[in-house]
Amino acid sequence: MNHGHGTSRLVGVGVGPGDPELVTIKGVNALRDAAVVVVPVMDTGERGRAEATVLHYVAADKVVRVVFALNERTDRARREAAWDAAGERVAELLRTHGSVAFATIGDPHVYSTFTYLAHTMGELLPGTAVETVPGITAMQDLAARSGAVLTEGTEPLTLVPVTAGAAVLREALEGPGTVVAYKFGRLAAEVATALRETGRTEDAVWGSALGLPEESIRSAAELTGGPLPYLSTLIAPAPRDGGRGGKL
Repeated sequence: MNHGHGTSRLVGVGVGPGDPELVTIKGVNALRDAAVVVVPVMDTGERGRAEATVLHYVAADKVVRVVFALNERTDRARREAAWDAAGERVAELLRTHGSVAFATIGDPHVYSTFTYLAHTMGELLPGTAVETVPGITAMQDLAARSGAVLTEGTEPLTLVPVTAGAAVLREALEGPGTVVAYKFGRLAAEVATALRETGRTEDAVWGSALGLPEESIRSAAELTGGPLPYLSTLIAPAPRDGGRGGKL
């Protein structure tokens, strides 16, 4: 199918943390306007969160699953080979259909595969127009559902992917301001220890599967050290004096 102008469009759409109502109107329109919607899936084959959300808004026959070896942590060559194959697949879809939306949980510019994909398209299909539609992040959703205030006054906010290791998290917790941790499911025990040793446990909250039937939101004091879902989110609010606008 020839798409006319010769310019293909790749739109990264943030579809939020899992609750299908947290996709923006702009995001829904972008998903519906694209000829095909690519959803990243694990090589294990289970339906991913992005795909589940997308299917609330577009017909299944418009959705194309592309495997990114997202759970490949150790073999870098294998991971890059999978990424290259995924890039080629998306390039082929762009050549064929002209417009492709790529759905990513959360936001396309926050720890998303989309950044890599956009860079790859620049190499494989120069001239591709790349756009993004921002999405609600897990930290915003957890804040709304738990009542934890992310920032107030002059407080800084630090976002740490715990895949970088618990030491990076501890360093952030020793500083001022609010600390948010992503992807800490496998290191839940280390996270609990870092919170305890920096005196941050009491006001911290963690959540997983936000907006989904299996949603779990708890005080960080209940972190037992057992493994949690990989996509768990933690908010450790800034130490506050309890005055107006202080702890809820």
